[in-house]
Amino acid sequence: MLIGLDLGGTNIAAGLVTETGELLYKKSIPTGAQRPSEEVIKDIYILLDELIDYSDEKVTAIGIGVPGLVNKDMSIVLTCKNLNWEHVPLMAGLKNLNIPIAIDNDANVAAYAEYKIGSMAGVENAVMLTLGTGVGGGIILNSQEFRGGFGLGSELGHMVIGPNFYDCNCGKNGCFETFASATAIIKYAEHLIETTELPSKLRSYETITAKDVIDLSKEEDVIASETFARFIQYLATGIVNIINLIDPNKIALGGGVSGAGDYLLSNLNKAIEKQLFLADYDSAEIVISSLGNDAGIIGAALVAMDHYK
Repeated sequence: MLIGLDLGGTNIAAGLVTETGELLYKKSIPTGAQRPSEEVIKDIYILLDELIDYSDEKVTAIGIGVPGLVNKDMSIVLTCKNLNWEHVPLMAGLKNLNIPIAIDNDANVAAYAEYKIGSMAGVENAVMLTLGTGVGGGIILNSQEFRGGFGLGSELGHMVIGPNFYDCNCGKNGCFETFASATAIIKYAEHLIETTELPSKLRSYETITAKDVIDLSKEEDVIASETFARFIQYLATGIVNIINLIDPNKIALGGGVSGAGDYLLSNLNKAIEKQLFLADYDSAEIVISSLGNDAGIIGAALVAMDHYK
């Protein structure tokens, strides 16, 4: 039996996972992200200990996905902006569990789950993009998870696409995620409301979500449509860059924005087609990820299992 844990800015979710990727049991608790790392790690320890006791079988490995960068040997969280963590020795804080632990980026483990049992199963070269608060990326090359020479690879959300009207939370301007995330959609819609007189139902909304913008764009609402078109254009640009660099067989889209499904794919594929460098040749199939929110838990468990084989 395996345990996978998905450490998020809002919740910590963990579950018991079989070696074939079946999620048998899941439990989540609030993260309390503003607390010191030691307190969060204590809660992680308690949650993992509960799952170990709950399991009918011996737990052989624990995988943890975190929304940040992890060192090469998968033991230390180098930086995690959502939790205000810098060089946190997460593995050392859980050593008393006496079970092998592997820590990885949350988008990496989600991609690994999709590769092993989900939308990218059986594909030797694939990429997953998670379109949520930011843009996460996970890369499978030659049937193996790609983490780079120092464990810091796959940060696709921080490719610089071009100048933008606001800075990324990493401090740079022009990051992919400032154009192609749920946050980017909301910020641009608000920007148009503040700087133009364009008509829109969004002007009456107390708060705006990315889903609001996407739904209204289907009704040809002016600001929503312009916002969605800009999002699609830049998402296509980032994907074409990935295609030019990696030439994957498949690219899966996850995260909240992927809930737009066929509407997202139909618009995106048209934009990609216009930007492709080699339009007359086969290129990556774009699909919606199939495992949803469970991909992080399942992927973390499978990464840990394969890491310790």
